[in-house]
Order: sequence, then structure tokens, then C-alpha cells
Amino acid sequence: MAEQSPPYWVLISVLFSSQPLTPALAMTLHQAAYDLYRRGDSEQPVAGDLLTGRVRNLRKDVQMGTLAGPAFEAEIETERGSGTVRFLLTRQGLELMKEQPAEPPVPPRPRYLN
Repeated sequence: MAEQSPPYWVLISVLFSSQPLTPALAMTLHQAAYDLYRRGDSEQPVAGDLLTGRVRNLRKDVQMGTLAGPAFEAEIETERGSGTVRFLLTRQGLELMKEQPAEPPVPPRPRYLN
């Protein structure tokens, strides 16, 4: 049985959202932000079944109460219209993501004799 991803509320903390966030939307934003964080990039497009937009790495660590982590902002278009989401990746979530096994490597293509 494959390991499941931690729940979105452990991985991401929303600071502001002009759109209601579904669990699927939160996980899509988390994945885009986590990719930016790992690579050190500043911006990337994000897309899903009901979402398009851009996620930006604000390159700041923020703290709200006991939650702390790197901050991100997303400009999104959903079936409900356009909106802005400001959020952080939680330190607990970052640690949990590091512990997850990497995706299995892609097997090499077979070599043919002809």
C-alpha cells in the first residue's frame, strides 16, 4: 500500500484568500509552492481540473502564532472567478515532505539491436 500524503491543513496555512479553498485546490497550491521552494525559483504556473494561475515565492519566512514557514502568493482563476491566495508552507509540513520517499526512478528505455 502506497504512503498517503499528509492532510493539507498540516502542509499549508492560508493567511488570506479571496476564494474559498477546497482540499484539492489547497493541495495543488501546496505542490506548486513546494516545487518552487525546493528549486529556489521565484514563480511558476499552476493548473488543475478547475484552476489556472501563477504561484510566486515571496522569499520571506513569516510567522503567525505557532505556525511559521516560507510565504507564497497565488493569483488564480477558478470556476468561481479570479482571486488571490496568500499562504505559507508549514515547517511541520516541510519536514513531513522530506521524509516521504522520492518518486521511483523511471526505468531506462530498452536498447534494441537494430
